[in-house]
Amino acid sequence: MSTVDQELLDILVCPETKQPVRRAGSDLVDLLNRAIDAGTVKTRGGSQVEERIEEGLVREDDGVLYPVRDAIPIMLIDEAIPLDDVLKTK
Repeated sequence: MSTVDQELLDILVCPETKQPVRRAGSDLVDLLNRAIDAGTVKTRGGSQVEERIEEGLVREDDGVLYPVRDAIPIMLIDEAIPLDDVLKTK
């Protein structure tokens, strides 16, 4: 069950590109969590991602995922998770 309110999701955009965001599908979340468990995921700011993702918002171009923690979308560019390397392992 999604914790991000649909009205909020309708107005959220990527702070970097202003592209719309959408909920990440469960397949992507599972793939990302496997990569997090393997220690291969870093944020745009260069920090190692150690906490598994329960929910996330994906930019329209599938370039990055913004994590959602405690029903709050973390829409900070440095906290975004680039998806290029994660999606290559599909």
